[in-house]
Parts: sequence; C-alpha cells; structure tokens
Amino acid sequence: MEWMSLNTLREKYLAFFESKGHLRLSSFSLVPNNDNSLLLINSGMAPMKKYFTGEVTPPSKRVTTCQKCIRTPDLERVGHTARHGTYFEMLGNFSFGDYFKVEAIKWAWEFLTVTLEIPSDRLWPSIYEEDDEAYDIWKDIIGVPEEHIVRLGKADNFWEHGTGPCGPCSEIYFDRGEKYGCGSENCKPGCDCDRYMEIWNNVFSQFNNMGDGTYTELENKNIDTGMGLERLACVMQDVDNMFEVDTIRNILNKVCAISGKEYGKDKDVDISIRAITDHARASTFMISDGIIPSNEGRGYVLRRIIRRAVRHGKLIGISGAFFMELCDAVINENKSGYPELLEKRELIARVINNEEANFNKTVDQGLNMLSSLTKAGGTLSGDDAFKLYDTYGFPFDLTKDILAEKGMDVDEARFKELMEEQRNKARNARKSADAESWKSDGISFDSVPATEFLGYTEKECSAKVLDIVCDNEHVTLAGENTKAVIVLDKTVFYGESGGQVGDTGEITANGFTFSVTDTKKTAGGVFTHFGTVKNGAVSVGDSVTVKIDDERRLAIRRNHTAAHLLQAALRKVLGTHVEQAGSFVNENVVRFDFTHFSALTAEEIGAVETEVNKNILAGITVVNEEMPIAEAKKLGAMALFGEKYGEFVRVVEISDKSVEFCGGTHIDNTAKLGLFRIVSEASVAAGVRRIEGLTGLNVLDLLNKDKALMLDTAAALKASNVADIAARARQLGAELKDANKEIAKLEAKLAGGKVEEIVKNALSVGSLKLVSALFKDITPDELRNMAEKVKGDHSDFVCALGGVNGEKLTFCVTCGADAVKAGAKAGDIVREIAKLADGNGGGKPDCAMAGGKNIAKAEAAISAAKDILAKILGA
Repeated sequence: MEWMSLNTLREKYLAFFESKGHLRLSSFSLVPNNDNSLLLINSGMAPMKKYFTGEVTPPSKRVTTCQKCIRTPDLERVGHTARHGTYFEMLGNFSFGDYFKVEAIKWAWEFLTVTLEIPSDRLWPSIYEEDDEAYDIWKDIIGVPEEHIVRLGKADNFWEHGTGPCGPCSEIYFDRGEKYGCGSENCKPGCDCDRYMEIWNNVFSQFNNMGDGTYTELENKNIDTGMGLERLACVMQDVDNMFEVDTIRNILNKVCAISGKEYGKDKDVDISIRAITDHARASTFMISDGIIPSNEGRGYVLRRIIRRAVRHGKLIGISGAFFMELCDAVINENKSGYPELLEKRELIARVINNEEANFNKTVDQGLNMLSSLTKAGGTLSGDDAFKLYDTYGFPFDLTKDILAEKGMDVDEARFKELMEEQRNKARNARKSADAESWKSDGISFDSVPATEFLGYTEKECSAKVLDIVCDNEHVTLAGENTKAVIVLDKTVFYGESGGQVGDTGEITANGFTFSVTDTKKTAGGVFTHFGTVKNGAVSVGDSVTVKIDDERRLAIRRNHTAAHLLQAALRKVLGTHVEQAGSFVNENVVRFDFTHFSALTAEEIGAVETEVNKNILAGITVVNEEMPIAEAKKLGAMALFGEKYGEFVRVVEISDKSVEFCGGTHIDNTAKLGLFRIVSEASVAAGVRRIEGLTGLNVLDLLNKDKALMLDTAAALKASNVADIAARARQLGAELKDANKEIAKLEAKLAGGKVEEIVKNALSVGSLKLVSALFKDITPDELRNMAEKVKGDHSDFVCALGGVNGEKLTFCVTCGADAVKAGAKAGDIVREIAKLADGNGGGKPDCAMAGGKNIAKAEAAISAAKDILAKILGA
C-alpha cells in the first residue's frame, strides 16, 4: 500500500469504474436541481434521486461520480474536533436496474485490494444481519474469512427513509491498528472505539417499504455506493484525520503562515485553524456553484460559514482581509479535479472580499455589544440576540458559538419567535383562487410517453390526444366550458422552462376548440397544455390540430435572444464575474438576474444598452441547433449554474458574441429584435442585480408613451413645444423660488405681528415670563417660526404655542437662554402639554415640538402651560 495524494485517488476511482462500463459524470452542483427537499447536496446519491425513482431516465444504467457535498448540522462543532467538517467529497458508483450485489461487492474489493493494494487482512466487511446473500458473496466468491465478516442490525446496516425504495447495506471497514482500539477481545466493526474506520458503503436497494411494516421486492434493483474521499485518503496517507490529508493540510499550513501560529501547540488556536481551513474549502466550492451570501436559505449558510471563519481569524490575531488568500489555496489544491474553480476565480474573489469587508464593518461593534451584554453571565435574552442579528448583522449562530465558549446560553425560543414575526411582516403569501384552481401537484403522467416537440421549426401540427386532466383527475373526456389539462403525442407549444414562459394558442378539431392559456413540461418530458374547452368536447384518442399564437411567440423569441445578447454585453462592460442567476422572458419583457455587487451607474447601463443595440443593428445570424455536448463544449458554450445536461444539447450561437446552452426558442437574426431598451436596474438579493428590458414593438410602445407624456408635460407647463420643456421647467422653478422667498417674508411679517400681540399678554412665572396661545389654520413651520422669534427677542421668556391645521394638532415650546439657565426645559414642558391632549413628543432644552391626538383638549392643554412651568421651576 503506497502513499497516494487525494487528487490521484479521485482520478483512480473514477477511471476504475469507467473501465467497468460506467459513465463518468462531473460532480453535480451543490445547489439541488428541481429538488425542494434539500437546501444543499449532502451525499453522492442526492442529485440522482430522480434516476432511482424513475422520474428521470439516467444517461446510463451505470454511472460513477465524485460528488461535492456540504453538511452543516454540526457547524458549531467544526474546528473543535478533527472529525467535523462542512465540505467533503463522496465517491460513488451507481447501478440503475443493471448490476447488483455480486458485481458491486467484487468491484469494491478489487479497487481496494488490487488498485490501491490495501492488504486484505486489514479489511472487514459488515452486512445486514439477515442478508445471507451478501454473506455468501463475501465468503464464497471474494474469499473473506468468516471471522472477518460482521453481521450488524437494522440501525447500522439497513438503509431506509420512510416509505419507498430501501434495502440492506454492506460496509467495508479498515483496521487502523491496535493503538486506536479499546483493548477488548471482541473489538471489531460496530465497536465504539476508533480502531475500525468505515471507508465503503454499498446500499442494495431491493425492497419497497410499504409503510405498514411490510416490504415488497423491487422489480428493478439498484446499487448506491458511497465512499468518502477524504476518509480514504486518511487510510492511504496513514494520517489520523482529514486535516492531515495532503491537499487539506496545505490549506491549513497557509492559515498558519498568514496568522503566524503553529498548529499543534495550543488547543484553542488549533480550533480556529481547523475551522478556517474547512470553511475556506466550503466557501470556495459553494460560490463556484453560484451561491451568494444572503439572509435566507443556502445563501445564509454560506454567510454563516464565511463570517465564522473571519471571526476565528480575528481570534488568532489575523488583522485585515485574509480569507480570499485561503480560497486561492483551495483553488490551487483542487484545480485538477475541478478546473471550473479557475474559471470562477474572479467571482469567488468578489464575493469573498465583499462579504468579508461588510462583516468587518459590523463585527467589532457586535462583539463589543455582546461582550457588554454577557458581563453578568447567565442566559442572553432572545431580544438582545435578535437586536445583534437585526441591527448589527451579527449571525445568531456566531452568538451561540461565543456564548458556548463562555459557558452561557441564549433564549433561542424567543429569538426564533422574533425572527418569525419579522418573516411574517415581510411575507406576502396570498395566492389567487384562480391560480389554485390550476394546481396540478400530485398528478402523475408517468404512464404517458414523452411529447415530441416540433416547435423549434413549426408553428402548427397535427397531434393525438393521449391524456386529459380535469379537477386534478385523469378523465377520458372534457366538455364545453371545462378547465382542463391536455397531453398530446406531439406539439408545437413550448413548455415553460429555462426562464421562458409557455406558449398559448389553440387546439382544434371538427366542432371543438380548446383555448391554451399556458404550457408546462414535466421532468419526464411530457408537455401539459392548460386551458378551457370553448366549444364542443374532446376525448382521449381524438386527432387534433395544434397552433400557437405566433405573434406572441415571436415577441418571446425576440426577448429570449435579447437575454443572451444582454449577458454578453454585461460580461464585456462589467467583467467576466457576471453569471446568470435567473431569467424570465415573456412577450412583454426580458428580465435578467446576474451576479454583481453594486448598482450599475448610468454610464454602465448606457454602455450595456449600446453594446446590445450594436449587435442588433449588425444583423448577426442566430444559429440554434442540437449537437453532442462534447462539441458544444469545444465551442465554449456557457452553461447555467447547477444545470446537468444530457449527451445531446441545444446551443444558441450568435457569431462570436454569445454561445450558450439553451433549449428555448430564438429569433434567427439579431436585426429582427428591432431595438433594445433597458427600463430598470435593481437589486434582488445580496450580490444579485436584475435588469428588465424591452425589444421590438414593446420599445415602440414605450417610445409612444414617453412621447405622449412629454406632450402632456409641455401642455401643462405651457411650453411651446417638447424641446422647450427643460427651459420652461427651469423658468418656472426660478419663479417658484422667488415666490417662496416672498411668501416667507410675508409669513415672517405676519408672525412678527402675532408675536408682538402675544408678548403683550405675557404672564410672570417665578423670575420668568410665559406667553401661550392656540392658533387655527397654521402650519407646524409657522408655529415654530413664531416661537423661535419669541426666544430670539426675549431671553427670559418661555413660549408655549399650539396650532391646529385641519385634523393635525401641533405644540411648540421655546425657552430663551436665561430661561434655560433658570431650569426651564422646552422638551419637558412640551411633553407634559402634549400628554393632556393624548399626545407625546420632546426635544432640546431651548426648542421642542410635540403632537396631540385630541383637538378638543388643545385649549386646556395650552392653558396648563403656566402650572407646568411653575412646577418645574418650583415657583
């Protein structure tokens, strides 16, 4: 058994199973594709669940992968032990109804003992206690001694997850030696000590759990194999844990170099070094797969990981930005297995640097506040934890981490209650009753063959009705005025996918018309036409004519091609870090989401718009064709984050401007877009921007609306023509400014007259003078100006005024300089006055304002000013 690097092990495994007739697939994205049950891919088989269930046909009955995985349930433990990590790679070989136990076991043994030359006497197979078939294979075919085969119970060696496919497991353990053992004579796989390390797990999916305690045999049996790459590397490199494996240790050494710390000298320092090492790996791969830090979902997981790493950096004395330097080390160590890391390096750097900078702005303030809140020990309140999170952006998990280090706890229930309140305020979960009536969740079309799509070249075709659904039930006939879903053997209607909406149009036959309002496509390639029977009736088996709304489709095609030109322009103007983060195209608009970390300037928007329009005016031929994926990759076609493609793909090529994988419908020449206009640019999530644009007749419609608006504006401004609008607006602005100055002078004069009148009626309160009055039809500003004049003219005066303007009641109190010295405070006085009118307010000692809610009590409140002032002065 020779030392072998992690990258070499990965390649040896994949090449071995390729030699056994397996199709090697690249790792799926960490972002689950069409699977809402998972936040992140956490196992080798997770992205292939639909292959196992039969919902999607696999590209081969034999597949092998090395899958990137993220698991975060024990995130707070990462670093504290050498066993815990968030990112790992899972080697796997899979059979979808092809080979079964004999081949799976034979090949596992061959790879370990022949390819890797691991001594067979150090390997111990385990089996499910009732799986005699696996036992016989290990004993009689492989030749493993009986004493090296261990039977374990259902908890250890039977895989099931609720109802559905399940089956026994057979694991292979590596004997690390007596020094790791417990000393017991019965020490063997299944023992709680560290001597026996599980390195391979074969899951034999052969049963169907019926949910009532019974199991039936599956017609097509599957193999799901899992082997942790890092764990296997520990065996081949004879090291104790994953942090000692070559590629990971190199990253750890970089942490030590940056921090100036030595690993293995201090327990607390080691915790931080391990945490930073693991989190650099996880962050790099997550961002590479298109995940952007945010406060929701997988983006929040990434944010927690990055911020936890940055905090641990501070704990070991790293100052300033450092995390991207470690991510570069991750890229360097993994580029042979994942060359896309080099392609995404600019994106990774922008995300990391942006997130680290943002966190550094708030972390010190949050840490200081947390330190202050925890001086007394005990349990931190949920309200304080929420304030740290909501006001200072301080992650709750980080709060828990720090409290745990101090032996403290937090009221997590209250924190979650406040978080839920916040979500409820922001959530708009209303759904229209009409949308609900179209809901088809739970309806299966498994018995219907995939639909033949002719819509790339045809607008109309003949077809046969294969299935009809009404009220979420399969039926054989749908009558007049009935809402239904119709499935055909072939169609020209595009099914919603790839950000492009579904087509509309009509399905007709003699005496029958079905108005199609939407078209969707199932995972199995079945096109479902939603709509209403306008007249006649339709039955399964009927021959029909299918025709799309061609004018609408043409507008959609223009917008979809515009999306490709827009992405190319954004990458040219802003940089190659721009990646598509989502899109939506219908007949009215093209909406394009992309990765970028700041709002576009007016100049950048103009440059992008100009670049798109140059390519439109150039009249470039758009080629939309199907080809082998290998050929598409040679063309440099851009793929969408997280998407997996089959052996053949459709590629849209716009000369050297844009080459992308795309299954949508497109225009055949850029000139047919007419013109492109950006109408908005905004943020939709952290690090994700959205542009909305128009093409073709929609631009003409916008121009006409803008022209009408300008004509209306010219008329309202009494400008002679549209060209004079700006000059006329400036003229009116100047006139308005002069008028406001004149009004201000007149108001000051009026206020001065009123002030003279109320000053004459001043009352003595102790050593001070008090003037008070209530005015009607006066604005708050006018009220303040009067009170300020009294204060300015009379230093020993307290002025308390009330004003009613419509339904609004306002109080204003000012105190001259000598009045303030004598103890009068405007804020206290106005607060007490306002309370008498069911209001509240306050302010500075020399000037304060308040509002009242009960106008009927206004006069009494102002009249009480004398008693309030006397009480304050003790007069």
